[in-house]
Amino acid sequence: MKLTANGLNIEVDDTGNQGDAERPVVLLIMGLGMQLIAWPAPFVQGLVDAGYRVVRHDNRDIGLSQGFEAAGNGGNLIWQSIRQRLGLPVHSAYTLQDMANDSIGVLDALGIARAHIVGASMGGMIAQRVAATAPERTLSLVSIMSSSGARGLPGPRRDVGAALLRRPLGKTEADLVGYSLRLVKLISSPAYPQPDAVLADRIATGIRRAYRPQGVVRQMLAIGADAGREKVLPGIKAPTLVLHGDADALVPMPCGVDTARRIPGAKFVTIPGMGHDLPPEVQQILLNHMVPFMKATEATA
Repeated sequence: MKLTANGLNIEVDDTGNQGDAERPVVLLIMGLGMQLIAWPAPFVQGLVDAGYRVVRHDNRDIGLSQGFEAAGNGGNLIWQSIRQRLGLPVHSAYTLQDMANDSIGVLDALGIARAHIVGASMGGMIAQRVAATAPERTLSLVSIMSSSGARGLPGPRRDVGAALLRRPLGKTEADLVGYSLRLVKLISSPAYPQPDAVLADRIATGIRRAYRPQGVVRQMLAIGADAGREKVLPGIKAPTLVLHGDADALVPMPCGVDTARRIPGAKFVTIPGMGHDLPPEVQQILLNHMVPFMKATEATA
């Protein structure tokens, strides 16, 4: 369904209904270029079975949410990447704080006072901004395979970084699926491999729902422009759980370690063999950590 959130048209999926008014809410925020359907259905159902109302949304510029095509692509991505490494300002059409405000706006539109804020990858960065900006709306923060954004942290493995800058060989669905599949396999969890056919089908489903490559570029620039987030993390008051795989080739584990180190009282959990994806086994591992953590938070709230 479409909602107006932070002045934008945002696509939202909400498991709630009139009988769920008393269920605590989990707001799931997905990462770079990923749509709300990238939160796997079994993972969402696991949260529902644990007693939660689950809200997912397409971030701005991706999926079925409002785009920023009029803003252009923000310039040369490689040049902006160089500026980021040099500590120079990166130009972006919007900021991660804007995207955090979108997430808060989704809660407003649904009449939700407080929620567990859960983000993966870029979504974890947005979730950190939500927790820092709106502590009164944040029951807890769960940051998954994400980063504090502090300078000096390791970046993607070299082959992954190169793959991010490549373009598809063509514009057919087969070309686009093949392009994404190569990247997905580079960053997937080595301990929990998935068949190529399963991955390709999931990618094709996303492309058929919405294909917005320029939105991905603008989101990448928003990440690059998000300087100083590490300075607001010490001000986060919400109970925080940081989950990170030790085989993450896109956002290496030291990025998660640094996030937890900067947030007072945060708990850090290493997930052996997990990369930068959510295979079925990892989904269950995440639930095994998240649900008890959120229940304990509710008990002491």
